[in-house]
Amino acid sequence: MELRRNFDISVLLLAVVLSCLGVIMVYSASAVVAGERFADGFHFLKRQGLFLAVGFILMGIAMFFDYRHLRKTAIPMLILSLGLLVLILFPGMGREVNGAVRWFRLGGISFQPSELAKLALVIYMAHSLTKKKQKIKSFRMGFLPYMLVMATMLLLILMEPDLGSGMVLAAVGLLIMIIAGVKLRYLFSVVIMMVPFLYFAIMNVPYRRERILAFLNPWKAPDSYGYQIIQSQIAFEAGGLWGQGLGEGKQKLFYLPEAHTDFVFSVVGEELGFIGVLVVISMFLLLIIQGFRIALNTEDPFGRYLAFGLTVLLGLEAFLNVAVVLGLLPPKGMALPFLSYGGSNLVCSLVAVGILLSISSRNAEAAK
Repeated sequence: MELRRNFDISVLLLAVVLSCLGVIMVYSASAVVAGERFADGFHFLKRQGLFLAVGFILMGIAMFFDYRHLRKTAIPMLILSLGLLVLILFPGMGREVNGAVRWFRLGGISFQPSELAKLALVIYMAHSLTKKKQKIKSFRMGFLPYMLVMATMLLLILMEPDLGSGMVLAAVGLLIMIIAGVKLRYLFSVVIMMVPFLYFAIMNVPYRRERILAFLNPWKAPDSYGYQIIQSQIAFEAGGLWGQGLGEGKQKLFYLPEAHTDFVFSVVGEELGFIGVLVVISMFLLLIIQGFRIALNTEDPFGRYLAFGLTVLLGLEAFLNVAVVLGLLPPKGMALPFLSYGGSNLVCSLVAVGILLSISSRNAEAAK
């Protein structure tokens, strides 16, 4: 009972409100499409509701679980996530959607191993960097092992292919290393070396190159690679200040492809208007600020690195999704945490919040 009073209630409330809003927006964005595709307008709502229930249960378990015990799971989770990333590449093992094989299909439920890999990497790096202590400054001990792990994960994720998730994973790993005190010249050299790699990975793959062109000038090809961005911008423009009203948006009616997944924020903009967009962004900002506060208030290095990594993971995914749907970044398949349809991202995001809450409760105990 004591632990319950020590949780950071603001983080809990923000996660719950965003997740519940996500279920509402997923239904609003998908009802017509679900009725057309599955003859059941509640198809995606029922599945998202199930994902939310599982996510809340796992978040509750994580809240009351002493996060320090996660150190024992760091290596097994890393090995498991790498194994799943390898396994999904075998023919017949993964589910193909739009040319990408990113999901396992278990019964009627899909699971995306790259989401588990992000969590596993954060926990592993927090555990390992805590052990290294002064060796963090060493190239051989404090830099090279993490580069090898991240490079392996990144390569496997790119083979699915999923450049967006791979870049998020790499960015989170590098930022944790900066906080831990790894020498900046090592990290800077890696970033420099990644530039030609990224150029090759983007410009030599036709659909990625088209996304860059869509970002630079979507109206040059409004019926092909510029279509999604244009329809998203139309949605925000139609929303105005107060929005068209919940459920009253038009762009989700077969204009904006897969509006309930990567572009659900566009539906928020059209139906809830600028005010709704501002409220959602404000909630994400508050969640990120509170996550960083938890990290700064944690004396335990493992807890500090873990809280920082999880907060960066949630914040970076939210920023990238919002930037893409607003046309500020090239289009990429990136879910909006808590709001986009999809069980893997929703459940893993809620587990991350549960771990943050566990850390916050231990901070409060230590302060007494």
